[in-house]
Amino acid sequence: MVPDSYADGPRLLADIGGTNARFALEHGAGRVGDAHTLACADYEHFDDAVRAYLNRLPARRVRHAVIAIANPVDGDAVKMTNHHWAFSIGASRAALGLDTLLVVNDFAALAMALPALGPADLNKVGGGQAIATGVIGLVGAGTGLGVAGLVPVDGRWVAVQSEGGHVAFSPFDEREVAVLQHCWQRYEHVSAERIVSGPGIVLIREALAARSGLPLDASLSTADIVERGLAGSDPLCRETLDCFSGMLGTVAANLAVTLCARGGLYIGGGVVPRLGTYFARSPFRARFENKGRFSAFTSQIPTLVITAAYPAMLGAAAILSEHLAHVGDLAASASTPRAASPAPLPLPLLETENDHARF
Repeated sequence: MVPDSYADGPRLLADIGGTNARFALEHGAGRVGDAHTLACADYEHFDDAVRAYLNRLPARRVRHAVIAIANPVDGDAVKMTNHHWAFSIGASRAALGLDTLLVVNDFAALAMALPALGPADLNKVGGGQAIATGVIGLVGAGTGLGVAGLVPVDGRWVAVQSEGGHVAFSPFDEREVAVLQHCWQRYEHVSAERIVSGPGIVLIREALAARSGLPLDASLSTADIVERGLAGSDPLCRETLDCFSGMLGTVAANLAVTLCARGGLYIGGGVVPRLGTYFARSPFRARFENKGRFSAFTSQIPTLVITAAYPAMLGAAAILSEHLAHVGDLAASASTPRAASPAPLPLPLLETENDHARF
């Protein structure tokens, strides 16, 4: 029987993006509570945000923590791409008084949560049917553009960590070529993340206004553009959402054929869930299926929008649980006379270098 609470106390879970830091405690396997979101901009340092969250709770000892962060994770030093936080994992672990501090890529953590999501956590867009043993693709627009995969290996799932949001942007039609040309006036390299993201929605609208010779209201935020576009009160904002959705369809289809993602293509991030029922009617699915000679292939792959709250934390908790179980196995093995000393296993992550690929 699984205990209701961990014997060594609750575990700290966090999902940190370029805008918000979401925290929670896992009191026992699958028992997550005390969730709270802090604005990253309100804290000078990563450690400050962690302390601010813990100080909101009744005094208790937290020994183990896992942080899913919107960033590549390689070694001890972490420097965020879309925020100014930079820290040493080892130094933060010591400063926060933790026995364990794991830092993993946020979309790798989100990928690990996918097998546990049920129908109530997902909105299916379009047709297609997943193959249970197939590779899964994951993409999501927020402050940046996250990309990951999930591969079945020997009866377990292994996350494929990726920085695929930084591949060169791939335009589909003349309108998107015009958006790209507008961006080239400002950036030498225009990544998919630069345009297919929350901040990218502002950039798309700016480019479309310039293309049509329309005056630009530069005061509109991403949230303003989404609100006006969904309401139908601003044709330029609606065109912006249509353009964004089509671009995301291209990104998702590229990932689907790259990974041969017969297990489904999942959509996370903060932007798409805010588009509500519009997204199912948007150009996204038609673009996803418009893949030339591979259109029949992508049309068979289901696309599913993740609607669950804090899903990356569930995947991060699974990674932490596996890590602690392995550490416990090593300790037990070391205490057994004549026991072998196995090499430490890696976290369930595989890395790719497709951040420099060109679709």
